[in-house]
Amino acid sequence: MTAASILRCYTHPACIGHEPGATHAEQPARLKAVTGALREAFPLLPWCEAPRATRGQLLRVHDDALLALVLDTQPDRAMSLDPDTVLAPGSAEAALRAAGAGVAAVDAVLSGQTRRAFCAVRPPGHHATATVAMGFCLFNNIAVAAAHACDKHGLARVAVIDFDVHHGNGTQAIFDTDPRVLYLSSHQLPLYPDTGHANERGVGNIVNAPLPPGTGGEGFRKVWRERLLPVLESFRPQLVLVSAGFDAHRLDPLAQLQLEADDYHWLTTELVASARRHAGGRLVSMLEGGYDLTALAQSSVAHVTALLDD
Repeated sequence: MTAASILRCYTHPACIGHEPGATHAEQPARLKAVTGALREAFPLLPWCEAPRATRGQLLRVHDDALLALVLDTQPDRAMSLDPDTVLAPGSAEAALRAAGAGVAAVDAVLSGQTRRAFCAVRPPGHHATATVAMGFCLFNNIAVAAAHACDKHGLARVAVIDFDVHHGNGTQAIFDTDPRVLYLSSHQLPLYPDTGHANERGVGNIVNAPLPPGTGGEGFRKVWRERLLPVLESFRPQLVLVSAGFDAHRLDPLAQLQLEADDYHWLTTELVASARRHAGGRLVSMLEGGYDLTALAQSSVAHVTALLDD
């Protein structure tokens, strides 16, 4: 099989154009580090231009008032929506392309054009709720992709795997009453946004594995091996979606977990294996956090190396 038939990457120049300010952690340089490292490591990988998500696709998981805020405000300079989240002149286009990448990737994977996809996009998404942009996130990209898989393609079992160091409160809240979507997360706790406790269960479709500060690769692998991956196996997903945040790396400045790039490779290998057993190998991964550029580049390469292993 060719690299193109195994994995397709999605991005768009507009995702660089979201400019939250020179001192903000979520910088355009993050995406440049990821795409540069992947193009160098995998020169034969095909890259596709992410389309814009439509309002209808966004409305599956977001209220119209949030769409109006992000898409219709049209600020002439950066404006703060909260202490962490910024809407700037290029933000609306970036947010549309980031969400659209996941939709296009789901379509490509479910139609058999490629087996897996990685969406190198920003702003990230997993903190955005149905009504609120927060935590650097404007739209919830992975939630838009999951809802598209369920509503457009008729899937009944979609798994969202979130290994970002911050809990994906928005994704959990959007799907906590929807049994079609399983949400599995490991994350540091205590840490922003102070959600993701083990007793948060939704309708039985939410499983959180909070990790204390200082946890390293051994503890991370243990909770996935013993707690989270068995739930994924029992669910038998028809599609695996990944919120791929690399900010649990030991070099990351915003948290205190101690992972290495090899830990991301290990978990991705496990997820690919589960996707092979239950979903015909179908997996879509979307970039979330990661704020040390060296760690982000190394971890992205480790992640995509595992995605390419067929």
